[in-house]
Amino acid sequence: MGGVSRETMKAIVIARPGGPEVLELRDVPTPTPAAREVRVRVRACAVNRADLLQRIGAYPAPPDAPSAEIPGLEIAGEVDALGPGVTELEVGQAVYGVVSGGAYAEAIVVPARTLARIPAGLEFTNAAAVPEAFVTAYDAAVVQGGLAAGETLLVHAVGSGVGTAAVQIARAVGARVVGTARHESKLERARVLGLDHGIVPEPGPSFADRVRAVTGGGADVALDLVGGAYVPETMLALAERGRAVLVGLMAGSRGELDFGVILRRRLSLRGTVLRARPLEEKILAAQLLARNLSPLFASGELRPVVDRVLPLERAGEAHEYLASNDSYGKVVLTVG
Repeated sequence: MGGVSRETMKAIVIARPGGPEVLELRDVPTPTPAAREVRVRVRACAVNRADLLQRIGAYPAPPDAPSAEIPGLEIAGEVDALGPGVTELEVGQAVYGVVSGGAYAEAIVVPARTLARIPAGLEFTNAAAVPEAFVTAYDAAVVQGGLAAGETLLVHAVGSGVGTAAVQIARAVGARVVGTARHESKLERARVLGLDHGIVPEPGPSFADRVRAVTGGGADVALDLVGGAYVPETMLALAERGRAVLVGLMAGSRGELDFGVILRRRLSLRGTVLRARPLEEKILAAQLLARNLSPLFASGELRPVVDRVLPLERAGEAHEYLASNDSYGKVVLTVG
């Protein structure tokens, strides 16, 4: 297994709830695939805010996670072993995908149908930055939000992994993009990806009037990665019959909504998560990755945005950097 013994492997373990210092590199048993599962030799994995929440004890791993102590939601690597009944993949194939947990390790066992083949030309460190960010953005904006050509997408935290993915996906479907970020520097970098208008929210936060001004009436779809007080302001920023999809809660899980605005303007608000979905929906997410997104990476129309690459043993440093909010795009850990 390229540096992994038959009995044990290296993995980052959450020793106890706490700060980045609780992430420990340990020897743990190497998993064996069961029926319809494959073992993947992980070459790279990305760091997500869900990992930070899991580390402090605020976001436990779902019941189907390979490990409750090993964090990590997305992987890129090579199929190393097949369980009984697997016909979709072969040993040696390069794959990537969203997992329920356990990505910070030299190997992981997952259902075969939750993985997609990595398109030619996409290296492991870049591939690891794709699954969670781009599947989340596409599913939320296009599948659930119904974003279509000629419409406008509003993206909060546009410099995040999901935010940078959403900008590119919107451009690929022929939509315009308005993004918010707390620093003008992130907006400038997002313009290179296709951002049409960038807004630094005023305290409050306040951005709805400016969104409505630059769009001529409001955004058709909003991708809210922030939550909290952003949600009511987002609803004010939508056009008639606009659709908001709530993806993250960085600013908190509570906000005061004016239901009258929602009724009068016939707005919709829905929430979505990816990590805790049942197996059937995770298989659908893998199919979305394979059919809708991988071809666009192969053609160069989409590209991962990787801010920093660190080795697995420096996972604590990666968590500190992501928590600082200074990152742009994804932080990736290399494995082995």
